[in-house]
Amino acid sequence: MTEGEIAVFGGAHIDRRGRISGATAPGSSNPGTWFEEAGGGGFNAARNLARLGHSVRMVSTRGGDAAGEMVTAAAAAAGVIDTPLTFLDRQTPSYTAIIENDGNLVIALADMDLYRLFSPRQLQRRALRDAIADSRLVLTDANLPEETIAALVETASADRRIVAGIAVSPAKVVRFLPALSNLGFLFMNEAEARALTGKDCPDAEGWPPLLRAAGLNGGVVTRGGRAVVAFDRNSVCVATPPALPALADVTGAGDALASGFLAARLAGHGLDECLRHGMAAAGITLLSPLAASEQMSQANLEQALALVPAPQMLA
Repeated sequence: MTEGEIAVFGGAHIDRRGRISGATAPGSSNPGTWFEEAGGGGFNAARNLARLGHSVRMVSTRGGDAAGEMVTAAAAAAGVIDTPLTFLDRQTPSYTAIIENDGNLVIALADMDLYRLFSPRQLQRRALRDAIADSRLVLTDANLPEETIAALVETASADRRIVAGIAVSPAKVVRFLPALSNLGFLFMNEAEARALTGKDCPDAEGWPPLLRAAGLNGGVVTRGGRAVVAFDRNSVCVATPPALPALADVTGAGDALASGFLAARLAGHGLDECLRHGMAAAGITLLSPLAASEQMSQANLEQALALVPAPQMLA
């Protein structure tokens, strides 16, 4: 394991989640509980990858406030190499979500204005140039500005390394459009795939042709508890997620899937095994109240793999 094996760019902020105790009553006050932790698509993936044994560097913007200190502490606890771009006079971004009693999302509000200051010019810093050059995998989420994502992905794809993205949301995934041809993989759900392609698809198998037509080389589309599809330049595979006894929280499950998938790709596994590893990592996260489960480890991932069926290769 070498320092800088993986470089992750994007969201590292505060997640605030309110969980409704009983049946959801829209338009009225709902009893529930409140929880706060460090989060962000990129940061969740970074912590998962670090707990799976990789050397991971996280690059993100941060404010000079208590929330920023909370993110710093979370990076240290997970063993992530922290490389923040700190703006002392600004607030650290935040994501506030309301979760139903069964773990599903009701609505969320993202206060991410600070990420606009992560301009392409920031990528010219020596530390960031070195972080990219020294990495086998560069991963970014869609919290960064469109022009920064394009510049980062173009720079990272110049050498033989894996370059991947996490969609984050339907509103933000379109920021990847100028960079699609340089991405190895993009991780998204169905709503994000619709936003990216402008089209709908009734089954998992229909997404790869639509996404390839949009210019994407490879990716994974999740569909809740229904079949998940993964594809690269040459292959397509589909798998159905195993049933879980109960969902603790859906937050971070997609980031965990990306983590497990990419860790397997770094290990040289084929598309089908990468998808299995991703689904196993997502399963660990779905059983945890945390967006980046503290139970994520190589040993626990191996145990979770036993519950994941072999994907069906379609091409």
